[in-house]
Parts: sequence; C-alpha cells; structure tokens
Amino acid sequence: MSSSLPSLIVLLPFFGAGVMGFVYLFVPAGRNLRRFYVAVGIGTPLLAALLGLIVVGEMLTLPASASIASPLYSWIAIGSFEIDVAFVVDRLSAVMLLVVTLVGSLIHIYAVGYMWDDQGFGKFFAYFNFFLGAMLLLVLANNPILLFIGWELVGLASYLLIGFYHHDTANITAANKAFLLNRVGDFGFVSGLGLLFALQKQSGFDFAAIFAGLGGIDTAMLSLIGLLLFVGAMGKSAQIPLYVWLPDAMAGPTPVSALIHAATMVTAGVYMVARFAPLYNRIPDVGLFIAGIGAASALLAALFASWQNDIKKILAYSTMSQLGYMLIAVGLGEYSNGIFHLAAHAFFKALLFMGAGAVIIALHHEQDIFKMGGLGSRLPAVRRTMLVATLAITGIPIFAGFFSKDAILSYAFASGHTTIWAIGVVVAFLTAYYMFRLYFVVFVAPNHRSSRSRQSPSLTSLPRSMVWPLFVLAAGSIFLGFWNLPEAYGGSTWFSHELHLADHEAHLRFAKEYILDGFNVLVALLGIAIAYRKFVRPSHPLNAPIHRIAWQRALANTLYIDTLYDRLIVRPLRGISNWQDRLIDPKIIDGSLRGLVTLYRGVATQSARLQNGNLRWYALTFLLGVSGISLYLLIAIGGAS
Repeated sequence: MSSSLPSLIVLLPFFGAGVMGFVYLFVPAGRNLRRFYVAVGIGTPLLAALLGLIVVGEMLTLPASASIASPLYSWIAIGSFEIDVAFVVDRLSAVMLLVVTLVGSLIHIYAVGYMWDDQGFGKFFAYFNFFLGAMLLLVLANNPILLFIGWELVGLASYLLIGFYHHDTANITAANKAFLLNRVGDFGFVSGLGLLFALQKQSGFDFAAIFAGLGGIDTAMLSLIGLLLFVGAMGKSAQIPLYVWLPDAMAGPTPVSALIHAATMVTAGVYMVARFAPLYNRIPDVGLFIAGIGAASALLAALFASWQNDIKKILAYSTMSQLGYMLIAVGLGEYSNGIFHLAAHAFFKALLFMGAGAVIIALHHEQDIFKMGGLGSRLPAVRRTMLVATLAITGIPIFAGFFSKDAILSYAFASGHTTIWAIGVVVAFLTAYYMFRLYFVVFVAPNHRSSRSRQSPSLTSLPRSMVWPLFVLAAGSIFLGFWNLPEAYGGSTWFSHELHLADHEAHLRFAKEYILDGFNVLVALLGIAIAYRKFVRPSHPLNAPIHRIAWQRALANTLYIDTLYDRLIVRPLRGISNWQDRLIDPKIIDGSLRGLVTLYRGVATQSARLQNGNLRWYALTFLLGVSGISLYLLIAIGGAS
C-alpha cells in the first residue's frame, strides 16, 4: 500500500525549522514574534502526530507483514540498480513514529514555558523542529542510506542544542564531546554499511532487498558487519565505551535533555538493531555480545547514578542504564520487548526530565538535589507526576516499567542467560535506590538549610504549558503497560503480536513467572526502603559533610574514566598534533615545498642567463648544439655499419 502521508510527516518539521530559521535570521526580533514561533514550532509536531495516528490506524487494518510505502523520488539509478528517497511505515517504524511525534510534541509544548524569556526563543524552536525531523527521517527511511543521513542529522541537531548556550565554554566543550564521540561510532556504522553495500548482489539497497540477499553473504562477514553497525549504536545509545558524552550533554536546556533521552537520538541505536533483526538473527554470537555490552552498561550507569548529586546527571545515567535493558532484549533476539521498553521509557523518562526541569526553574536553576528538599507541598503537581514516573522506572506494578522491564528479565532467565538476568536484577535494585533517593531528597526530606534560616527560598511560578504535559505523560506511564499485558496476568501481549518482529521464542510457566516478577518487585522495594532509611529518616543532616571511602569517591567521580580517556587518548593525540604542528608541518611539509621552490627558482635563474641578448653567446650555443647532434649521428651511423 502506498501513501503520501509518511513523506509529509517527515517534511513537516523540516519545513517548520526552515520557516522559523528564516524569520529568526531576517526579521527584526520582537516579543510579538514569540507567538509566531509557538504556532509554527508546536503546530508542525502536532500535525505530524495527527497524521502519524492516521497512518498507524491504516497500518493496523493491514496484515501484520504489510507496510505503507511513500516514495518521494528516484535518487540514484545505475542500470538496474536503484536507490529511492522513500519512506515506509511498518509495524516497527509505526511504534517509533508514535513515540517520536507524541512525546516530542509534549516536550515542544513544555519547552514554550521553559524557554519563553530566552533571547534565542525562535532559534531554539528552529533547532527543536530540525531535531524532530531528523529523527523521523531516521525511523521512516526505507533504506540504510536515508537512515544514515537521518542518523547524522540527529547528531548535528544534538550538537546545536547541547551547545545552545554557546557563550559558556563548558557548553561548547560538551557539544564538541558529543559530536566527536558520535563520529567515532559513526565510523564503525558507515564502515558496516559500506561492507554490506559492497557484498550486496540485489538490484536495490532498500531493507527488503538487503534482507533477501543476506543468504549469499558469508557468516564471518555478516558478523563483522553486525559488529561494525553496533559500534554506531554504542555511540548513539551511549553504551560502553562511547557513553561519556551523555552526562555532559546535560549542559543543554532541560527540554533538550528530555527530547534526546526520551524520544530521539539515544533510542536510535536500539531501533537500528531492531531494524536489522534479520541480520542479527543470523549471527547470535554478535547478539549475545550486544546483550553483554547492554548489561555491563546498565550496571555501570546505575552505580554512577547512585552517587551523583546533580539531578540531571542522575537522570542521564539512568537513561544509559535503561538503554542497557533495551539492548539486552534486542541482543538476545526479543525485539518486541526491547521496543516496548523503549516506548514505555519514552513516557516516564520524558516525565522525569520535564519534572526535573520544573524543579530547576522553580529553584532559580539550582540542580544539586542536596540543596533542595521539602518541595512536595510547594510543588504538588510536579511531586505527584514525578512519583508516577519514579514508580514506573522502578518497575512497581501496575506501572508501565513493571511490564516492560520484567518482560526483558523474564526472557533473559527463560533463555538460559542467567548471568545477564542476575545483572539485570542488581540494576533493578540500584534503579529503585537511586530514583527514590532523588525523589525523597527533593520532595520528602526536609530542607535543613531553610529550616535553620527559618525561611524557605522563594519559588518561581511555573507556567501551565510546563505543568499539564506532565499529567499526560503520567497517564502514559501508568496505562501503556497494559498494551503488552503478559498472558500470566490475563493479557495476550497484544503489543508483541502486533509488532510482528522476528522474536526468538522462550517461555516460562506462569508459576515461575509469578515468582520471578515477585522477586523483582521485592528487590525494588528493598532499594526503596534503603533510600527511605538513608534520606527520609537519616541519622545525620543531609547537607552535612559525609566521609566517603575510596570506592565511594571513585563512583562519585565516575571511576575517573573521563580522566583516563583524557590521559590515554586525548593528551597523546594532542601531543602528536602539537609535534606535527611544530615539526612535520613547518619543517618537513612546508620545508619540502620551500626547498622545491628554491630549486625551481635557482634553475630559473641559471636558465635566464642563457637569454642574455649577447649575439656571440647565441652563436656559440648554436654551434655547440649542431656539433653535438653531428657527433651523435656519426657515432650512430658508424655503429650501425
């Protein structure tokens, strides 16, 4: 089935970005322009979301294996080989389409209140629309070339938004760090695509043609291609070892953090692995490697989050940890549960970041949780919605995270990967601990600083555009889980059946599933109880200095991995560059060029002496030339005879 709607959905945010960018650059600034930016900046995502709902509604009336194609034009045609600029909506891209447009639209609405007084309001929304368009291009592309273009544009958009406050050197450093580390991953990604292109013997390079031709490629080469593609996912989805850009990306405005972590960019790596499911199903060893990286990343990030004080960095490491869960699922071949956790995570993580942003704005841009406290009664709407999101990410029944995360853990156990399952359970405990640590310290525990001064700091009032999207996301964080209700709880895993991905089969008896899920909930409750004991009923004031032993200091400083990267990679490369700048460039390269110039100039100077205007000299050289030719001819003729 073909339709023009998918193409229109992709083009709408780009159109909005272009219009707002033009107005920002060429129309004199004025406060009245903000309403124009709001109309365009929010209107295009909302219209894209509405069209997305229509397309997905049509999709659900088709057979599970069907798709809606939207060809735009023929891009490359060489003989019978052709690559089109075309988009496709199948079950997988339909889920991503709804997540990106619906959650993205709510974040755009929230950003109106957050950024209203900012000087660069129009520029921000131009970048924001561009970011959304790039992600839609990525998820709806019908071939890897278009997917890669969207992949790179998402990286460009994140660079622009992370460094939005470019007057601050730290923000520019963070933007450059994100951009460069993603280029490292993208080198692997484009290398994998290049190998796949070189080995492909089909007449096209869309996904259907690629998957049809996988049987003609050697398994070793498929494994190499799969690994190289996953290197790109390591960068985009912030997994070991290419994750260090993610916490620094919090330098951007909070709506940017919400969009990067919930609806765009970091989920691109998970989506890419699911999109290439037919490839990864042929190389299960690579899939197991992906799951292992996901498990290790989830554990490391959870440990880091447990010792951070910056509210946005806690949530950043939480994102890295939850992405690890998703990669466990897709790596083990349970693509549907991985994508379902991606969708559920989009709702509760957007809510967490937007709630954190509301707290930051209310407290005049304070981000240290231990300088907050007692905000539950003063920000009741934020507290209630943040509690919903915290319960969801912790995996407490009946919230969405319980059904999505526990499905991944149950599958890991059922498929015999007990080590990965055990790591996942430990991560679940740590997630409950550090998320309720954040919640208790910010909203429940008293603010000891204000109690001593007998006055609480004044709060900035929050605009409605920053508050009501929180309730919409809270509703999604509660009810989304019932779309994939397991059979053990009276459901039919509707989401997994409708998604129709090439999942591996592994099932548990209902009794064992109940036991495992109950164990996971008990582990989460233990983490909550410890957080309550430490931060609601502490034996010392929360803002008192606490002596930390070496391993605690190491975790608080993220194991000094940034410092390690700086000393092992950045400094040596900078030293080589400086050495090259001092020696190679000026003395060898420039010196060689200067030597050639000197040589040519000397030859030219000597040659110029032959043209001296002296008639006798010309006669002499003419005579010498004729004599030389004559002598050569005599010798040559004599030798021949």
